[in-house]
Amino acid sequence: MDFSGKVVLITGGGRGIGRAAALAFARHGADVAIGSRTGAELEAVAAEIRRLGRRVVALPTDTTRREQVATFVTTTVAELGRIDVVVNAAGIGILKPFQELTEEELDRMLAVNVRGVFTVTQLAAAEMAKTGGGLVINIPGILGRMAMMQAAGYCASKFAVTGLTRAMALDLKRSGIRFTLLHFGGVDSSFWDTIAMRVQRDKMLSLDEAARAILFAASHTGNGVLNELVLQPESHQM
Repeated sequence: MDFSGKVVLITGGGRGIGRAAALAFARHGADVAIGSRTGAELEAVAAEIRRLGRRVVALPTDTTRREQVATFVTTTVAELGRIDVVVNAAGIGILKPFQELTEEELDRMLAVNVRGVFTVTQLAAAEMAKTGGGLVINIPGILGRMAMMQAAGYCASKFAVTGLTRAMALDLKRSGIRFTLLHFGGVDSSFWDTIAMRVQRDKMLSLDEAARAILFAASHTGNGVLNELVLQPESHQM
């Protein structure tokens, strides 16, 4: 997989799947723009990308703030020249019994997981259309197509991403913008550090496995589009 000459914009790039994807793209020749709310983590990732000999934009960005997303997108185009691939990896999850979930917690998940994807895609797609299009990779995960106990609000936000993506694909296909949905099962990332639910993290997908799937989705050329991919840990297959 050779991404030389390509520019990849990644949200949530300071940690977890976003970080793993950013480094993987850089290793395969891409220049990378990374945004997240954590400036110190972003700069650490940016330093690794520079050591790989690739150009990088690293900008603290809250995807729920449209003005910050707009700055992230315009800075990427100004410094790296274009956007070929967008990976919406920023997200939050609150897992608790439905009756204990607060409106504030639900609103927060909808803001980050849904409105963040909407805003980033809308602003980045406008730039991508100017250069012939590109690919947007969204990651609703397996809970964007299946339900789980103690995940009502999280499932609501991730199912929304699935529906939003399918509709955006229809609206933007004439702009040359393609979409891929990645439904990962559990990924052993920092997502689980603050989750009280008992899980077997050693049985989950690794961050490297998730990153390889993202690169695989981005590597398709010609008329083919990888619309959806379900990648489950072996213990949860089928």
